[in-house]
Amino acid sequence: MLLAHLYLSIATILIASSFLVSAELSGLIDSISITLYRFVIAVIVLSLIFIKKEYRQKFASTFLRGSVVGIFYALYFIGMFKALETTTVLNTSTLYTLIPLITAILCIFFFKEKISKKQFLVYLVAMFGTIIVVFKADLDLFLSFSLNSGDIIFLLGSICMAFYSIFLKVLHRKGDKTLVFVFSTLLGGSIAMFLTMQILNIPLEWEKIEGDYFYYVLYLALASTILTLFLYQKSAALLGSKKLMAYLYLSPAIVAVMSYFWHGVSITWSVFFGIVVSLFATIILLKEKV
Repeated sequence: MLLAHLYLSIATILIASSFLVSAELSGLIDSISITLYRFVIAVIVLSLIFIKKEYRQKFASTFLRGSVVGIFYALYFIGMFKALETTTVLNTSTLYTLIPLITAILCIFFFKEKISKKQFLVYLVAMFGTIIVVFKADLDLFLSFSLNSGDIIFLLGSICMAFYSIFLKVLHRKGDKTLVFVFSTLLGGSIAMFLTMQILNIPLEWEKIEGDYFYYVLYLALASTILTLFLYQKSAALLGSKKLMAYLYLSPAIVAVMSYFWHGVSITWSVFFGIVVSLFATIILLKEKV
């Protein structure tokens, strides 16, 4: 169990780092195309596992289940990128805090789990702490928050992310090879994104990804995609979907800390307070019995 928490801690740090790395790629080409490129690299690298016969034998029984997970994973990214055409990063970061609570609600229907009053209160406290970090403790900035069409799209994408964590557990079978499942997830997600790009007539333009940009995408493919999905898959069966998504509350806090060391962005005492609140609320959620 402790190992699963270690896996998720590492995955959360990798996801947080991906926000900073993705910022370096912003505006280069269409964001869905960059994500597809990242997935394709990951699929190519992971295909090396099929040198082993036991992995080849598991692929047929894993592909469809992994693809379902991959489609929801891809839909989250598609929703996020489409939303950012008409909304702001601040709005999406705020709505992002709803994912753990949405996941907890879905767990009621899929796993008959309950949300106690204490758990619900802790979810709200965790959201409060995270929102302090997102809005940099600026009350005027928070009061100016309003929803638009892009926010609705991102909310749908967030629901897809919640379903992603649900189906990680629902579709897991004893005897599955984690790397084969991750490969199937990425392949299914790649197919979904490619078809979306064809429907929306979005060009690939991968020839523009060169030099340092290629190394950024390579990092996203290897660390923030393959390794993160591997760690999530290893942890989902042990901890469940609610605890898996509870770690999301830490992402903005980790981004804030990384920004301090990476770009020298200062952390005010108010933001530090928000980080501490998010941390303690997340720890309480992780200690709660399902």
